[in-house]
Amino acid sequence: MIANDEIRYMRIPVRHGSGALPAVGFGTLIPDPLATRQAVKAALETGFRHFDCAERYRNEQAIGEAMQEVFKAGAINREDVFITTKLWNTNHRPERVRPAFEASCRRLQIDTVDCYIIHTPFAFRAGDDQDPRDEHGQVVYDSGVTLIETWRAMESLVDGGHSKSIGLSDITLEKLREIVAVSRIKPAAIQVESHPYLPEWDLLSFCREHGIIVQAFAPLGHAMEPKLLDDPVITGIAKRINKTPAQVALAWAVQRGTAFLTTSTNLRRIQENFDITALPEDAMREIRDNIKTSVRFNSVVGTGVPGFIPRAK
Repeated sequence: MIANDEIRYMRIPVRHGSGALPAVGFGTLIPDPLATRQAVKAALETGFRHFDCAERYRNEQAIGEAMQEVFKAGAINREDVFITTKLWNTNHRPERVRPAFEASCRRLQIDTVDCYIIHTPFAFRAGDDQDPRDEHGQVVYDSGVTLIETWRAMESLVDGGHSKSIGLSDITLEKLREIVAVSRIKPAAIQVESHPYLPEWDLLSFCREHGIIVQAFAPLGHAMEPKLLDDPVITGIAKRINKTPAQVALAWAVQRGTAFLTTSTNLRRIQENFDITALPEDAMREIRDNIKTSVRFNSVVGTGVPGFIPRAK
């Protein structure tokens, strides 16, 4: 049983790399640079110490500026913060991996990354256009590079001391098995959509067996229909323990052994998402046994193209 006042500060040791990843993480998919800077500063001041970035988000520079401002104030040091960023699909060719990594570091104003992640297992046509499309509007994939080849280039970043660990995002269990079977440096972490409507128990079991940290994105169901936070199991537990439904879902994520990533530009929401406490064991059992809804909101695992699926009520 995790102590009530410790869960928000939990760190998960990185077995395939170094350091420890804070289970409570802040995602930075925020389109506006000013809003990005304000949200990152607010998250740092609230207590978040794990920040998930990506070249695809096009806001690494704003994140770097916000972090440097906070670091220079002296209360929080770079060493206190676990920074993840991600390689985009158009940079999968091995010769493009190191330059893409270095460009992210320059924008973030850091020398090393705590975890560098392949954003999706799909390679797009190499180049500066992040969303290459043909004349019919279809994504142009790159058949000239394999995921294994990209992974070898990622391993070289660890060899050179540039990234402390490496990982994968939007990966299926089948694809993850392939990488684990042939990799010299195992994935330290994977990022997948996961929440009580998509618990991914088989994937989580495999990752536990191989010392891989699971980071859940969209842990609150992305506010889409069917709404996770309106589920009677979640709302009933929230009422009993005097917490919000969001806090229940996030505590569940940490207590079952995963990390999570939430994003908000609203200070109250940022604080709410950090202010989690441990759930009683009967609540954990109730979520596992009594929630029957099964939904994947993001189709990126099938295409490499990020996007949440709209559903009518």
